[in-house]
Amino acid sequence: MPQPLAIVLAAGKGTRMKSDLPKVLFPVLNRPMIHWVLDALERVGVQRTIVVVGYRSDLVRDELAGRANISFVEQSQQKGTGHAVQCCLPEIADFDGPAFILAGDSPLVQSQSLQQLLNTFSNDQPSCLLGTLKKENPFGLGRIVRDDTSEFLAIVEEKDATEDQRRICEVNMSTYLFDCQRLREALGQLTNDNAQGEYYLTDCPRLLKSDGHRVQAICALQPCEALSINTVDEAALVEEQMRTMGYSCQN
Repeated sequence: MPQPLAIVLAAGKGTRMKSDLPKVLFPVLNRPMIHWVLDALERVGVQRTIVVVGYRSDLVRDELAGRANISFVEQSQQKGTGHAVQCCLPEIADFDGPAFILAGDSPLVQSQSLQQLLNTFSNDQPSCLLGTLKKENPFGLGRIVRDDTSEFLAIVEEKDATEDQRRICEVNMSTYLFDCQRLREALGQLTNDNAQGEYYLTDCPRLLKSDGHRVQAICALQPCEALSINTVDEAALVEEQMRTMGYSCQN
């Protein structure tokens, strides 16, 4: 299996962070949070990473200029996560190996979780593999819908979910591993027919499943990876968790 590449989504403004910085540059333990994500990817052998930039992209480019094997793709209009990855199509046109897709604002992503996804992907060779977890209060997160045999069916976003689907505790945490050829196929089928009028990356697994391709979702993520950052208070909670786990402050 070829070494994986990665696409890291880093175009957002992060309005609720009370900062003019792009969200991924907000410091966590004195370090822009995107670096923690890139470190985890490097530890599992990712040798090429495409960073999707948008809001104040010059700052993100400057911050990451010292890192090796990083390229940038501009998402000039914010049309959703699926659109962000569509912007990468020219960069991944000739790649046929595994491709991680992660959010750049998830500094607690664990390399052990990514390695488990890689191992499962290598063994089972699905078209798409999702890393999920179970969360007691899943409000706002996409739910993992399964059939009667526990096989993956779809990810349903909070605003599009039925009452029964909102009771599901297994959630999508934007941690994906795709066969890149199948990813390109799915991106070509995306539409924005949803409550937000956006192109959801979360529709890609469902599209692949409906085309008869194998899609898996495994609870590979650790509880700490449920912590997300949308506010300054949440950033403080993530910092506290990182200190508890033995992360060192970067000066």
